Amino acid sequence: MTPQPNPEAGAAVKAADRAHVFHSWSAQELIDPLAVAGAEGSYFWDYDGRRYLDFTSGLVYTNIGYQHPKVVAAIQEQAARMTTFAPAFAVEARSEAARLIAERTPGDLDKIFFTNGGADAVEHALRMARLHTGRPKVLSAYRSYHGGTQQAVNVTGDPRRWASDNGTAGVVHFWAPFLYRSLFYAETEEQECARALEHLETTIAFEGPSTIAAIILETIPGTAGVMPPPPGYLAGVRELCDKHGIVLVLDEVMAGFGRTGTWFAADLYDVVPDLMTFAKGVNSGYVPLGGVAISPEIAATFATRAYPGGLTYSGHPLACAAAVATINVMEEEGVVQNAASLGASVVGPGLRELAERHPSVGEVRGTGMFWAVELVRDRETREPLVPYNASGEANAPMAAFAAAAKKAGLWPFVNMNRTHVVPPLNTGEAELKEGLAALDAALSVADEYVR
Repeated sequence: MTPQPNPEAGAAVKAADRAHVFHSWSAQELIDPLAVAGAEGSYFWDYDGRRYLDFTSGLVYTNIGYQHPKVVAAIQEQAARMTTFAPAFAVEARSEAARLIAERTPGDLDKIFFTNGGADAVEHALRMARLHTGRPKVLSAYRSYHGGTQQAVNVTGDPRRWASDNGTAGVVHFWAPFLYRSLFYAETEEQECARALEHLETTIAFEGPSTIAAIILETIPGTAGVMPPPPGYLAGVRELCDKHGIVLVLDEVMAGFGRTGTWFAADLYDVVPDLMTFAKGVNSGYVPLGGVAISPEIAATFATRAYPGGLTYSGHPLACAAAVATINVMEEEGVVQNAASLGASVVGPGLRELAERHPSVGEVRGTGMFWAVELVRDRETREPLVPYNASGEANAPMAAFAAAAKKAGLWPFVNMNRTHVVPPLNTGEAELKEGLAALDAALSVADEYVR
């Protein structure tokens, strides 16, 4: 689709937005949202006809790109047949979506509880864990993001938690492994893994194992920095949970449905959780949908005892029809394999080549179509390009980097001192190289701030 400039329409959209839309995570008078006129594949464009290659996949959810015709057609067909129906009934789209998801989840996670998104999936997973164990506490990592609702934001580790954390949510945070910024004085992945597990085991002991319902981890942390855990870490966490009767919850909201080059990131580590949350890529975000995949043991807890939770739109037919179509498209078009192949042959090597030439790049890490580039002022000291949770003038270097990327036709995912490379999974090789060239130009701006 060729963008057609229409600045008058864009001005009207912008005016209505400014007058009436209250934006999330924002100081309302300090933001200037781009008015988007359309999107297709890996691109979107504004009302002035400027086109951007989207290296954010929306918010890391348009795993098959924008406006995939087969998914659009499935939504239209479902709307004509049955737009909506209450969750207490068996509906074809809902049943088929659950079946297709259960076929792909690791191990025997064969029961699916549908939610409207990732945050409420986390809410319900933790509720299930507490009811199943009869215990109050949840352990989660500092470098994490699990959602914006009350329980989900409290298990989140990043600064967005602070305003809502009143200390009564029953959440205890711990440090998960991250060798580049190790808090365990580790020099190797093996040391980082062993010391992180020792730290977690000590935390469990001092909190009281009999008080802990669940440990929740993003299989690969996303917003916090795309940090693949070292070999053996997740298996070690699984062993600790089994030893103490703790429910292991893996959050695959961002990492799931092909993002890592496998259906779920857990497949990379051969670990099966007791509960697994998902959303985003399940239907490429075309209609809001999330859920919890449930083990037989936890499902059995609610076999003759009512589960005290639900949502009006749980398993909404339009969302489930979109999920069915998306999963089928991913199978038919080899989308997961494309993410694995081009991630290994184009994205990873391309980013590492940029790292060799740009002194502002401290580390490149990731897998599939799930990468982070850590930007620093000094490679030796690893001082971040901007301070933790920087804003205003302190964040100027990252703002300059982002502006340069957009000027080059790339819409970047920027968080703290990092840019994440998370394009749609079916982005082609030529488009990926176009994006890497734009990153090259933007990193030259970041280099100006290196000491």
